[in-house]
Amino acid sequence: MTVTATVHGYPRQGADRELKKAIEGYWKGRTDAATLHATAAELRRTAWLQLAGAGLTEVPTGHFSYYDHVLDTSVMLGAVPPRHRAAVAADPLDGYFAMARGTQDVAPLEMTKWFDTNYHYLVPELGPDTRFSADPARQLAELAEARALGLTARPVLLGPVTYLLLAKPAPGVPAGFAPLTLLDRLLPVYAEILTALHAAGAEWVQLDEPALVQDRTPAELNAAARAYRELGAHPGRPRLLVASYFDRLGEALPVLAAAPVEGLALDFTGRAAANLGDLAAAGGLPGKRLVAGVVDGRNVWVNDLQQSLTTLGTLLGLADRVDVSSSCSLLHVPLDVAAERDLDPQVARWLSFARQKTTEIAVLARGLARGTDTIAAELAANRAALATRAGSALTHDPAVRARAAAVTPADTRRALPYPDRAEAQRARLGLPLLPTTTIGSFPQTGDLRTARADLRAGRTDTGAYEERIAAEIREVIAFQEKTGLDVLVHGEPERNDMVQYFAEQLTGYLATRHGWVQSYGTRYVRPPILAGDISRPGPMTVRWTSYAQSLTSRPVKGMLTGPVTMLAWSFVRDDQPLAETARQVALALRDEVADLEAAGTAVIQVDEPALRETLPLRSADHAGYLAWATEAFRLTTAGVRPDTQIHTHMCYAEFGDVLPAIDDLDADVISLEAARSHMQVAGELAGAGYPREVGPGVYDIHSPRVPDPEEAADLLRTGLAAIPPERLWVNPDCGLKTRGWPETRTALEHMVAAARTVRAELAGGFGA
Repeated sequence: MTVTATVHGYPRQGADRELKKAIEGYWKGRTDAATLHATAAELRRTAWLQLAGAGLTEVPTGHFSYYDHVLDTSVMLGAVPPRHRAAVAADPLDGYFAMARGTQDVAPLEMTKWFDTNYHYLVPELGPDTRFSADPARQLAELAEARALGLTARPVLLGPVTYLLLAKPAPGVPAGFAPLTLLDRLLPVYAEILTALHAAGAEWVQLDEPALVQDRTPAELNAAARAYRELGAHPGRPRLLVASYFDRLGEALPVLAAAPVEGLALDFTGRAAANLGDLAAAGGLPGKRLVAGVVDGRNVWVNDLQQSLTTLGTLLGLADRVDVSSSCSLLHVPLDVAAERDLDPQVARWLSFARQKTTEIAVLARGLARGTDTIAAELAANRAALATRAGSALTHDPAVRARAAAVTPADTRRALPYPDRAEAQRARLGLPLLPTTTIGSFPQTGDLRTARADLRAGRTDTGAYEERIAAEIREVIAFQEKTGLDVLVHGEPERNDMVQYFAEQLTGYLATRHGWVQSYGTRYVRPPILAGDISRPGPMTVRWTSYAQSLTSRPVKGMLTGPVTMLAWSFVRDDQPLAETARQVALALRDEVADLEAAGTAVIQVDEPALRETLPLRSADHAGYLAWATEAFRLTTAGVRPDTQIHTHMCYAEFGDVLPAIDDLDADVISLEAARSHMQVAGELAGAGYPREVGPGVYDIHSPRVPDPEEAADLLRTGLAAIPPERLWVNPDCGLKTRGWPETRTALEHMVAAARTVRAELAGGFGA
């Protein structure tokens, strides 16, 4: 029996983040387009050869991107917003980056989370006048590159239904327009692209339809059926593999099973393991290829090979042909465990990054095709790794578990209701109307990164490093006072990442040196690995927060990352329920909140940007998740006095889906992304009757453009149409870590000027 080993996609950045460096070098004018393209071509070549060398017999093409694969799809379909068409026509590469990042004069596309991951995509903007046109040049070029290496290649495209379901109405489009109504206009363009790929030698093309694992209406399911009925009937096309991942297909499974396509790729990990029973109940996929995602593409734990073989054996009776794959693209995991030489070798054997996952896939394919005797050594080593992890003291701390078990409902509620707290906080803080603040971080300069690297490498001592941090805090505080901000931050110069910084100070976490994962564009993060029971050996933030407060009479916020985000932006343990892990993290953070308050901190921000992104994709799973997620936040924050003001922050997500949960957090102030989405969230909160204070962002920090004071003031006025002035804060969308100092200074000066302008406009009713 022949079994193909494959993956949906692979990390794009290279072993040393060569892609990030090449793109940022191009942006800064240090390299030209030809150099950037050459670097990208070499990274693709290296990745494909690594996949083939690991034993994969079919490699994906088209998964590579300079910024985002959804943006690439918009370009491929000719769906360029009118405001960017001139730039794209003048220089396609610069126009592409302008759509992603904006320019001083033109706003970028909106950015939001890719399903329930921490990857961000650029939201397509469509309207009734949108006209699509096929531009498969990049797909054809990458297919040719892979074929020139002698590889069997399968182009991967974002499917037409998911593309339209991810899109939003373009600015100015009348309310009620649904991008899915453009399906009949879009399908001939997809058919043209498929025909071109087939003519270029593609035997199979994969069409990704992850949106079909979400709750879909009958009309949306009918649209999917119509899409694949039409594409399946198109002459001259390649064989079609329709892929879904991240959850079970549910009611979409019979739709795709009945479609005239040759194969389906299904996820059989985590929540999507339910696909196995659903597939059996539906009678399988007779006459079709099944690409079985049995190796988790989103987490870093070694695969249970025997369990996966059992799943694959069951699937053999449900399809004409069963191949082995990752559950989704390996974009979501780091590249190679072997690079992590600081990890305990025993612990490293528990882990599987992208390269290790390709080996697991190849081993499973060999075992399925030739029998388990051919992989006996691999199975034995795998059993040993699983056993050592299960029996490790790292994974089980009796004291931590006893404390978590003793939590009561009273531990998760503030002593007074919000109106009483708000009165006490206003008396203590004495803030003006429309108070100004930032989200937390200030620019992380090359000098700061070098100082941290020098400390790690022993090139500088702790005393010199700490003086460098103290100097940066002094500069940040002085700038904020001069600019006129009302609630200050210390700027977080000592922090490498908002999750990793805390993970490195908590027991139960593991940190990596090279475990980079793309978050958006050239922004990469190193998610820590939550491997065991969590506790806090000592204070983590009190020293630098207190130092900053000693420099000013204005309040300085204490800055923490919340328990849900600590889980969501880590590779979290899979051997116990998430709710139990969240409670452990919350208790550790609760201790930090108590120490900050005891040190005199009057405002404490506990960021939860991942609350919405971690929302399960199926509505039936929402209530259970939101119950433990909001409880974990309240467990972190509920122990403070009434006059201590608790802030939280969220960004780049569809907040409308979790408005009741935002209320249930019981934070005193919430700041949210709003600039790219034109203050949409302010109206959503008002419509839901949200009763607390809100800071919808007036400055998009993910773009290099600096809004002028009047633009920021206009956004504030829009916010005031929904939120009363006594409950409206003024702040950027997110932290300023990735921005440069010149633009940060100007943007914040403009933001404060805008607040003062609008305060003056309100003076007749509320006072300046």
